Amino acid sequence: MIKAYLAGIASLYEGADIEIQYCIYDDLELISKKSVKMDYVKPAIVGQVAMITLLNKIKNYKDKEIVVVVNDTVLYESIRGTLKTKNIDIIKMSKETRKKVAGFENLTIENVSANYLELQKWVEALKGL
Repeated sequence: MIKAYLAGIASLYEGADIEIQYCIYDDLELISKKSVKMDYVKPAIVGQVAMITLLNKIKNYKDKEIVVVVNDTVLYESIRGTLKTKNIDIIKMSKETRKKVAGFENLTIENVSANYLELQKWVEALKGL
């Protein structure tokens, strides 16, 4: 089983780079742990850009069960299709993200924002990036 922890961090200043942090485990073995800087995107879609970036990194593991752990309710709901927004940027990016997620048969996304114990594991996994 592949377990990936993901965070998309928007810049506080318009035009500044965004940061994507992820770590990927195959069973309990660390495969990759990186922090990637990318060109500016609107803060509303940073989580979705982060998800697409991660999915590109784990595409070689499509045949395994994959769990992506996020602390981002907006990302989680936009992928599930339950986000009630009229922001056209979010709607367009959500379609693209859902299409990318659909390419993975055994992909589960867990949102840990409401679970303190799981949130601590998420923080620990991304610590030091």
